[in-house]
Amino acid sequence: MTPIDLLLIQLDQAYNRHSWHGTNLRGSIRGLTPEQVAWRPGPGRHSIHEEVVHCAYWKYTATRRLTGEKRGSFPLKGSNWFPREGVEAGQWQDDVRLLDSCHQKLRRIVEQLSPRDLAKPLGTGTVQYLLSSIIAHDLYHAGQIQLLKRLQG
Repeated sequence: MTPIDLLLIQLDQAYNRHSWHGTNLRGSIRGLTPEQVAWRPGPGRHSIHEEVVHCAYWKYTATRRLTGEKRGSFPLKGSNWFPREGVEAGQWQDDVRLLDSCHQKLRRIVEQLSPRDLAKPLGTGTVQYLLSSIIAHDLYHAGQIQLLKRLQG
């Protein structure tokens, strides 16, 4: 197994493949209603819906950093956090598809890397650091979503 194979396994386990650690990001949103994803624990707090779009954005950002793609090509205006108000099933489904699409695009880029690419400088770290960080980011937000679901009762 190459280091790239291992990263792909970890990327998928954090996102949508079975793993020992419990619920991954995609599993944390399975079966949720628009009402559940729009709920906020308090004023100024993020909803599950916003968590999902935030994760899509950072997968896009990681992909962009790996490919050198220009900023501003994310399909939604803004960066980092994207306000999602109300309960629109269509918008929720579109945003979940966006998350899936961003994950698949990132995965395809990682598949094309060589083990030597992992040590290349990128921003304030390396390619390896960026990929390890996006894996941790998925798991962090999966945990936040699980907590938001529990808080809803």
